[in-house]
Amino acid sequence: MPKSKRNRAVTLSKTKKKGKEHKENIVNSIRECAEKYCSVYVFSFENMRNLKFKEFRDQLKSSSRFFLGSNKVMQVALGRSVADEIRPGLHKISKLVRGDSGLCFTNLSKEEVQRLFNEFEENDFARTGTTATEKVELQEGPLDQFTHEMEPFLRKQGMPVRLNRGVVELVSDYVVCEEGKPLSPEAARILRLLDIKMATFRLSLICRWSPDEFELYREGLEESDIESS
Repeated sequence: MPKSKRNRAVTLSKTKKKGKEHKENIVNSIRECAEKYCSVYVFSFENMRNLKFKEFRDQLKSSSRFFLGSNKVMQVALGRSVADEIRPGLHKISKLVRGDSGLCFTNLSKEEVQRLFNEFEENDFARTGTTATEKVELQEGPLDQFTHEMEPFLRKQGMPVRLNRGVVELVSDYVVCEEGKPLSPEAARILRLLDIKMATFRLSLICRWSPDEFELYREGLEESDIESS
């Protein structure tokens, strides 16, 4: 009996996985930048927001090049030891490419780079799982910031609400989130509705390399620790 063709899954779009060729392109690009730019920084990030990062990167595209992605690939490109580093001293920054980090190749002065990174900070709405920075509690009574159409949605988020003469009303006090605890999906949605931003997207410099200098910016790290790690 022939196989039924009903309910057959059809792929409407095909995407290739990033394989060896993609990794080799990144490695080659990083090595080209190591020759082209006068210095390279390792930086870390918190609460990454892709759109905001793109805006920051575009501001510096005439003088700098950024890389984010696989730490292992970036380490390989730079060289993990004195024996395989592509320029003297680059293995030191390779060891610091870990966790949520990236590379910035630039021709800007170190004072300008430090200023730009130190000044960059973007507040945004926290996502599910983010640790709450404060306790948010709503008091019993009318919620004038919400229209009556919002009542079913708020109830679905677990809020004890009702409509009272067309006004959304809390029938009892309600704790949206507790300081220091991860946000639930419902809490994240409610905070967005309340216009409360608990996430701050930051970029922090870890170290800097140039042909004649290596600097550490993060406290608790010593150059001797990097050499021996």
